[in-house]
Amino acid sequence: MKDLISKYKIILGSASPRRKELLSLLGIPFSIELPTNSDESYPDGTQYNMIPETIALGKSAGFGRELGEDEILITADTMVFCPDHEPLGKPKNSEDAIRMLHKLSGKTHEVITGVAIRTSKGVTSFSTTTEVTFKELSDKEIEYYISNYAPYDKAGAYAIQEWIGAAGITSINGSYFNVVGLPVQRVYEVLRNL
Repeated sequence: MKDLISKYKIILGSASPRRKELLSLLGIPFSIELPTNSDESYPDGTQYNMIPETIALGKSAGFGRELGEDEILITADTMVFCPDHEPLGKPKNSEDAIRMLHKLSGKTHEVITGVAIRTSKGVTSFSTTTEVTFKELSDKEIEYYISNYAPYDKAGAYAIQEWIGAAGITSINGSYFNVVGLPVQRVYEVLRNL
């Protein structure tokens, strides 16, 4: 890790406070610089499990400047998918948040984070999937969560590290940190192997 820290300047291309906090866990100094022309679209027919990685690559491509030889850019996108693979983005309002949480209630869904790690020589990308299971959520529990927390900037209208995660999630299969917004162990492995 000392070689990584001494040789490279790490740039996180995300405004997410959760990604900032998660990357900080690795103990690697980094700066935040946002893409200037981020493309979050994906072609029709893209396999659902490739959508977050495609978006992460679009964010990386839209960074807006060339990277120096000593710079590494990390971009990511996290999405929640219902059991039928319907993507759940960020809710528009409380009614949308209620709708999303009802869709997840009593079911197992997938949280997929796509990550792109770019240097001046090229880009490496990958996806990490975690299965999350909710108990049957009552209307009162859903309304309590939405009234007392801020689900509007979160895919699927929830954050695992908040009340609803503690009270409503019965199991996870895969990386907890992936559900929060960045599979830091996998990011660490890719950075270590650069």
